[in-house]
Amino acid sequence: MTKSKKSSNLMTYAGTFGALLILCIIFTIFSRNFLTFSNFMSILRQSSFNCLLSVGMLLCLITAGIDLSVGANATFCACLAGMMVNKGVNNSFVLIVVIIVAGVLIGWINGTLLTRLHLPHPFVSTLGMKNVLWGAGLIVTGSQMVSFSGLNGVMWLGSASIGSFPVSFVMVIIIYIIMHVLLTRTSLGRSIYCAGGNPEATRLSGINSANVLTFCYVISGLMAALAGLVSIGRSGICNGVNAIQPYDTDAIASCIIGGASFMGGKGTMLGTMLGALIIQTLRNGFTLLSIDSAMQNSILGLVIIGAVLLDVTRERMEAKARRLAAK
Repeated sequence: MTKSKKSSNLMTYAGTFGALLILCIIFTIFSRNFLTFSNFMSILRQSSFNCLLSVGMLLCLITAGIDLSVGANATFCACLAGMMVNKGVNNSFVLIVVIIVAGVLIGWINGTLLTRLHLPHPFVSTLGMKNVLWGAGLIVTGSQMVSFSGLNGVMWLGSASIGSFPVSFVMVIIIYIIMHVLLTRTSLGRSIYCAGGNPEATRLSGINSANVLTFCYVISGLMAALAGLVSIGRSGICNGVNAIQPYDTDAIASCIIGGASFMGGKGTMLGTMLGALIIQTLRNGFTLLSIDSAMQNSILGLVIIGAVLLDVTRERMEAKARRLAAK
């Protein structure tokens, strides 16, 4: 990593952390229930779902792609396990394996549609997959909620705590460390950045872009499956209707706020985690202040627009700086 890139990342971290700190101060002023240990643990527990989805989304964004099916994938995986429960399958290990395999397979299909069948943009294939999974989730559950009551093995990841610290966020920290090492210390990680930042250099370097892209979408599917497991533990149920929730937009916003770019070639795990915590802190603070859900969605929409504007502005400034440096 070059010195200028490290400096840029540090500035992004500082800005994102500063925004998170300002949010915490504002909500502390207006709600006496915000600055409590139990509420912070609640934020971490609730953010785990989005943090996991954001891992896969970040990899896709780094390659100048996108995965709009992550939320629907997570919901479908949970619904698939729910169908098996309705059929009398009560073995937690089997249910967990099915969830993970399903998520990975869906990610592989997304990658294959892009790299082998050459659909024009992952926006098209993953948006289509999102709708397919929404319908499939409703079909396999008969449009009914399914309870996982008594299946402690399946619910453990999303419900258990170490002391008061949620196990789901412990897993998030471990995954983020592993992915940080992969992106910054391995040839595969460099290939991922190269595939999004400079496709021509990737081709000339002999890197198999198709395999790199497929890997990213498979990891996105795996993260969606783990998020589905977390959602089961949090609520104790699965519901196919949740497939249309704006989970994908939250994941995109987390990545962009954390320094990723729609243009590809940029993004870090730490920045993405900070972005996900900002999104969840906003939701938590709005709830404590009893802000109407419609208003919440409007404000979060403005945050996403602001994040995209920030991304575009940042790209223009960096392009201008490169032109000046070349003169």
